[in-house]
Amino acid sequence: MSLRLRRDITARDTGTGMVLLDERKGRHWQLNATGALVLRALLGGATPEEAADRLAADRSVAREQATADVGALIERLTSVRLAEPVTDH
Repeated sequence: MSLRLRRDITARDTGTGMVLLDERKGRHWQLNATGALVLRALLGGATPEEAADRLAADRSVAREQATADVGALIERLTSVRLAEPVTDH
């Protein structure tokens, strides 16, 4: 499973992370550099496990913590309807 942004969501990199704009509601969400790293990996087709590996390697955090952080980000982005899972068939 990877992730994709919903149709009405625009992502822009910033100097410190990423901003997601919900064009339907006119709301924006700011991701820090760590969240942006994870989201870029997921949008690029990485599985949550692969994204956690990248996070652990890039930020020198324990693999278990990276896995929890990736899961929390996916849960948040999907619950506020910014992103949706892409499942392989």
